[in-house]
Amino acid sequence: MTVVEVENATFGYGDRPVLSGVSLTVEDGEFLGIVGPNGSGKSTLLELVLGLRNPDEGSVRLFGERPRKGRENGRVGYVAQNVTAVSGMPATVREVVAAGRAPHLGFGFAGERDRSAVERAVETVGITDLADRRIDRLSGGQQQRAFIARALAAAADVLVLDEPTVGVDAESRASFYGLLRDLNRDGLTVVLVEHDIGVVTEHADRIACVNRKLYFHGDADEFDAGDALADAYGANQRQLHHDHD
Repeated sequence: MTVVEVENATFGYGDRPVLSGVSLTVEDGEFLGIVGPNGSGKSTLLELVLGLRNPDEGSVRLFGERPRKGRENGRVGYVAQNVTAVSGMPATVREVVAAGRAPHLGFGFAGERDRSAVERAVETVGITDLADRRIDRLSGGQQQRAFIARALAAAADVLVLDEPTVGVDAESRASFYGLLRDLNRDGLTVVLVEHDIGVVTEHADRIACVNRKLYFHGDADEFDAGDALADAYGANQRQLHHDHD
């Protein structure tokens, strides 16, 4: 099943073009990593996929429908870059994760099935011991695990992440991406924007390389062996393939 279909999408902010004629697909069970220089349109592409913005030209479909519908019915889990947005949030981890059940609540009341889904999700991402802690008192990596748990509790079919480990220490980052890899192996479709190309080529099956236009879309091994990175980033950038620091 095709989860994401972007066809000849073009988008700009006023007179400033950001994306031009981008076409790609994400199939069920894939782990797609999206890379590109700063300001290349990676995050904008995710916003089109999520239905947060509409393309000026072309089309975007999510599960064969308008993106907003897929996002609103709980089939899409979104983990944003800015974990600091939870600063001062009085909710506990369990409460944040439980919010993922909202699309499934009958008559607005949580039942045993909802509570079980929350506990399973918290356990899956390895933060059961933190479930009663306020989320704004966790580390960045722990917060991002909580947001992934929220997506799992919602029974999302695809997890979309926008540079989720910005400001997260190296050890927590490695553990975080190991979790993503495990979830993908269990069948969850993952779409990841990440500035660390080494992380992407290590964990993702497929790569999309973007710098306003699409320079590459295919298997990670083929990307690693080809010239798309140099074409998109400029010459002498191939060492970024192996930047795991």
